[in-house]
Amino acid sequence: MSVPQPFRHRSTRDESRDDWLNDRRREARIVVADVAHHSDHLIRLACNVLVRHGESDTERRDARALLFVIDARRPIRTAQRQDDDRRAGR
Repeated sequence: MSVPQPFRHRSTRDESRDDWLNDRRREARIVVADVAHHSDHLIRLACNVLVRHGESDTERRDARALLFVIDARRPIRTAQRQDDDRRAGR
């Protein structure tokens, strides 16, 4: 039996898209590697990129776990802000 061949040849557009996607993945990994120095919004964006386009199952699973942690922190910050407002008499 022969090895199936791709239907179409890779074009320069496909190569450009792959280069662009590799750059986005690299940027997302940089953000995730230095979580303490980035905003929750940027971390959330980076995690979403890795969840969708991560190269391995482990990378995608870790990004989902970090996304879960970041999303879980949000209600606590809102509650803390409301408590601070009540203490200040606002």
